[in-house]
Amino acid sequence: MWQAMFSFTNAVVIIAWLILAFAPRKPLATTSVLYLGVGLLCLCYAGMFVTLLSGAVDPGQVPGSQPYVASDYSIEGLRRLFMSDAGLVIGWTHYLAFDLFVGLWIARDADAKGFGRVFQLPFLFASFMAGPIGLLAWLIARERRARELHPAENRLKL
Repeated sequence: MWQAMFSFTNAVVIIAWLILAFAPRKPLATTSVLYLGVGLLCLCYAGMFVTLLSGAVDPGQVPGSQPYVASDYSIEGLRRLFMSDAGLVIGWTHYLAFDLFVGLWIARDADAKGFGRVFQLPFLFASFMAGPIGLLAWLIARERRARELHPAENRLKL
């Protein structure tokens, strides 16, 4: 089951990223990325999370590892969770959903600020491969244009 979910979520995210990077940014494309990409990944995540915590499915624990305790959010507890197929696939799906959402936001923000697709691609790729690094790079790159477009809204207010 966990291998099938891993393969499915990876297929969904690859298709969504390809649409985001290369398809014309028409409402149907961005809506598809949001709902059939991000939304579907979130639904998968929720379903896997609930079935794991309810005990309805086998977590697929790595042989020899200790079982996880759902309420243990220490480093050791999370290590035990990720020593299962379930924990790994659920955690990976979490990353996929949030990184795709960030990529969609970057694409929409870049379009709104007049950045071309070629300029956007490195930030989208960085977000796909290492979400927070891509987001940080985009936040730095967009700053000047954001201030030019909305100078009053971007002043520090205390």
